[in-house]
Amino acid sequence: MKRELGIARCGLACCLCSENMTCDGCDSGACPDKDWCENRQCSISKKIEHCYECNEKCRKGLLSKIKPYAFTEFARRYGKEFLLNCLERSEKNGIMYHRDEINGDYDDFDDVETLIEYIKTGYRPIS
Repeated sequence: MKRELGIARCGLACCLCSENMTCDGCDSGACPDKDWCENRQCSISKKIEHCYECNEKCRKGLLSKIKPYAFTEFARRYGKEFLLNCLERSEKNGIMYHRDEINGDYDDFDDVETLIEYIKTGYRPIS
């Protein structure tokens, strides 16, 4: 985990991204997606650093996907540091952010609240 990369504006975990060997996060100015990222453009226009700081609970850009939306909602409710702590603990326990390319153990959820609970506890409910 590269904790110093933190959480992207949209909620993705830059700190756990397998591309972080060549990427310094969305605020570095070197992000290859910086010109088209709707969440980056929106948060910069609102003069905030992360979507979780916004009063609107929108589903624009990457927030239309459950993982970044749940991470954003988690940080809004519990704070960025607790999110980073949970992600670090889970990584140490073998939970993978990226397993197959960009999909990992935080993917394949259908419910935001279930994913938030998984982030918090590290336990996936048996269906």
